[in-house]
Amino acid sequence: MFDPRPFLFLIPLLPLLASVITAFLGPNTLRGKSHWPCILAAVASCILSIAVLVAVREDGLDVETYYQWFRAGSVDVGLTLRADALSAIMLVTVTFISSLIAIYSAGYMHGDEGYPRFFAEVSLFIFSMTGLVLADNFIVLYAFWEGVGLCSYLLIGFWFAKPSAAAAARKAFLVTRLGDIGFLIGILLIWSQFRLNGRPLHALDFDSVFGAVEYHAFDGPLTAVCLLLFCGAIGKSAQFPLHVWLPDAMEGPTPVSALIHAATMVTAGVYMVARCTPLFDRAPDAQVVVASIGGFTALLTALIALTQNDLKRVLAYSTISQLGYMFLALGSATRLESGTATPLVTIAVVAAIFHLFTHAFFKALLFLSAGSVMHAMGNVIDMRRFGGLRFALKTTHWTFLCGAAALAGLPLLSGFWSKDEILGAALEASGEGHPYPTVYLVLFIGGMLTAGLTAFYTFRAYFLTFWGELRVPHEAGEHVHESPRVMLIPLMILAVGALLAGYVNAEPLTHWFGSFLEKATFGLSAGQAEQAGLGKLMLMIFSTAIVLAGAGSALWIYVLRPGTAARLAGSLQALYQLSLNKFYIDELYYFFLVQPIVGLALFCRGFDFHVLDQSIVDQLAQVPRLFGIAFRPIQNGLAQFYALAMALGVAVFVVALVWRFGW
Repeated sequence: MFDPRPFLFLIPLLPLLASVITAFLGPNTLRGKSHWPCILAAVASCILSIAVLVAVREDGLDVETYYQWFRAGSVDVGLTLRADALSAIMLVTVTFISSLIAIYSAGYMHGDEGYPRFFAEVSLFIFSMTGLVLADNFIVLYAFWEGVGLCSYLLIGFWFAKPSAAAAARKAFLVTRLGDIGFLIGILLIWSQFRLNGRPLHALDFDSVFGAVEYHAFDGPLTAVCLLLFCGAIGKSAQFPLHVWLPDAMEGPTPVSALIHAATMVTAGVYMVARCTPLFDRAPDAQVVVASIGGFTALLTALIALTQNDLKRVLAYSTISQLGYMFLALGSATRLESGTATPLVTIAVVAAIFHLFTHAFFKALLFLSAGSVMHAMGNVIDMRRFGGLRFALKTTHWTFLCGAAALAGLPLLSGFWSKDEILGAALEASGEGHPYPTVYLVLFIGGMLTAGLTAFYTFRAYFLTFWGELRVPHEAGEHVHESPRVMLIPLMILAVGALLAGYVNAEPLTHWFGSFLEKATFGLSAGQAEQAGLGKLMLMIFSTAIVLAGAGSALWIYVLRPGTAARLAGSLQALYQLSLNKFYIDELYYFFLVQPIVGLALFCRGFDFHVLDQSIVDQLAQVPRLFGIAFRPIQNGLAQFYALAMALGVAVFVVALVWRFGW
């Protein structure tokens, strides 16, 4: 049987080659065909990723080292690629979704003057994300981590001549850098502080670090390391308080929004924390912080999404909320107070990655469907300016509905199965013998409330866009038209995934996804993990009731009783304004952080210009000039004067000699 693992390097290399080819040949040679290198590379990487998934399922872990990157003291860093269950699932998710987005982009970006540049940057983005997933040590992981951040900056600011797009790109880059600083410090702490049998570990590959912790032969600031690593995840995955960059990232092209939100950048933080589970599950204080920030972010951004009028921003806040769900699950992967391992560790991580997997399908579908709406509405995305599109955009309507139903968690769809796994993990963590049970119980209740809010704002967006009387903005022209087939086919494929992707781990029907991750990555059997699933039926019934209540409320307010929303907003004006203005978090940042820093910068500029430059530097510069003025009279150009000066100098020299030696 063909073993694809020696060809792991091709998975990131092919998109990199596509990026280089498109960058050099696109503007003058490929032009309108610049999408082909990107699409072919993404599809080829996807095929290889599927082959890797099959091989890993049969044979387990494999690591391939290709060459030494650098050596610094006792640290030897090689470009090592890791193929295990976690990386294989992530690779398939990233490359499959990216392939469909690339195909869709060929229609959406057609005619744009930056067409070749767009596909060069998308290919570079895929290269960075696949490299991040395949990394086998923290240094390589961090290098690709920064590569993902750079690509997001380029793509969010793709229309850089547009001031709002340039500002959004800067904001994304700077805000995520704050988290990356903590991430880098965490890696440095691992290198400098971890001890193995009393001696410095001085190793940054995953096996060495995790092995030292696994066999209790390690001494180091574990909680601090986990919290610092989590800082990086907070920035990349847009968790509170660094979530503010992601809604503004909607200024980029819609395929970029789908790429960032569904398959690449924002999932990097979830993947990193899941990869570092051997560290996090032994630091319960860090885990409760992870779960708390995730749960709080999920609820906060769901409340904000309730009142947003921009369709893409609703989906953006939904992404932040769903990422919060994933971190709630990861933070629930705690050990017993006795320190013994529990099946919950595996259940929680499987739940997070399972939700990441299903979320990739329905969120990419929703964003691309929103792009199809924009394409028909003349780039208008304000839901107050259009409506009743279900007859004008029939295919887009049905695909959006599939994605909305999956995101809301309607029974038997993909989001239903993965969401309940997360809620079950949080509820299990609140049981006896686990650290901080009360906190996890509160987080479970908050997760349930978030599920209802998610169903409400998702169907609010659906009803406002596709129900009611047909209304189109003047930018759309006289005849509203459906998107071309190159855009609709990816929507149809993603719609199937949004409906059925959850059945890879739909307990009790199947546990393939969970058993694959458990056996190959975490070493627990499927039977052990399933023991924690008692009472799951009751949880499903309860969560389904909440979801149906949320969706039904949206139906009542926006379809059956139009005008109810305006009356509710008027009677609850204070709460409505809080949600509409995103709880004024951006304004608070501007007032307490941005303005003081700008003020400090202006003070430093003034001090530098008026004090350092004019009063000190300029005055010191006058000293040589004054010396020059003092000696200038003797440089008068008269040969007689120079001869007299020489004679006087010789006379002074002779007098000095006589005086010294007494001649």
